[in-house]
Amino acid sequence: MFDVLLQMAGLILCGTLWRFFRPGDIEPDLLRRGLSSLVYHLLLPALVLGVLWQAPLGSQSLWIVFLAFSGVLFGLGLGWLSCRIWHLRPAVTGAVILAAAFPNATYLGLPVLEATLGTWSRAVAIQYDLFACTPLLLSAGVLIARHYGHKAQHERFLRGLFKVPPLWAALLALGLNLAGVEQPELLEEWLLRLGQGVSLLMLLALGMSLQWDNSRWKTLPTLLPVLLIQLLLTPALVWLLGSGSDLEPRVLQAVVLEAAMPSMVIGIVLCDRFGLDTTLYATTVTVTTAASLLSLPLWFGWLGIA
Repeated sequence: MFDVLLQMAGLILCGTLWRFFRPGDIEPDLLRRGLSSLVYHLLLPALVLGVLWQAPLGSQSLWIVFLAFSGVLFGLGLGWLSCRIWHLRPAVTGAVILAAAFPNATYLGLPVLEATLGTWSRAVAIQYDLFACTPLLLSAGVLIARHYGHKAQHERFLRGLFKVPPLWAALLALGLNLAGVEQPELLEEWLLRLGQGVSLLMLLALGMSLQWDNSRWKTLPTLLPVLLIQLLLTPALVWLLGSGSDLEPRVLQAVVLEAAMPSMVIGIVLCDRFGLDTTLYATTVTVTTAASLLSLPLWFGWLGIA
């Protein structure tokens, strides 16, 4: 398990070093956006379609979605409460709430689960994100960003969903799965080859998105509640709720690990768009990602994962 996390950290570090040294004089943010766009619009939808088309669905899936919803809503509530206690200004409040609630379930969660638990766990990561985190992000997350931000943006929830290619792939896969349509062997191999690039490019893009400017660390005290909520309290709640369910033990392990992931990267886009504190949010992603390399082994040990 430690070897796997070190490999994940090494790939993230490669992305971070690329941002620092800029080989080939390529603007790192431009390269990151290119990699993210490739993954988001082609490779990830292919992976989602290939995995969910053949994944076992049923009460286990309902529990995954319920626990994911519970974890995000719990994070939203605690994030809001911490901001009220510290009397933070609106732009900071919105960024903190989003960072405390939404985990990096796909960009980091998917490769970590796949490498440590096996390929079967990809279906857990995909369902956790696309059927719970993404709808909540595009509804409650957008409402929070709009309320606390200073840039007026108006987009309907359903219109936002139309712009999520992996979600459309998931809905298509669910339809084919429930209809009992067999996946052609040639198509299966093609989707598999496309999906193989997802984990590598996700981790590199994640490394390129991390911000290490010294001036950002003045905000560290503000981030402490986010660290506590995102890396400890939310996964603890998910574990407690899941322990009383009929989830398979290995599925519960995967769901708790998803809840224990650091803050999602895509929240930076919402902060930019609605006028929240983007610098603070980017620092939160960096700090929670670095801290997760210490907290995740603790969760692996608690869950009894070798």
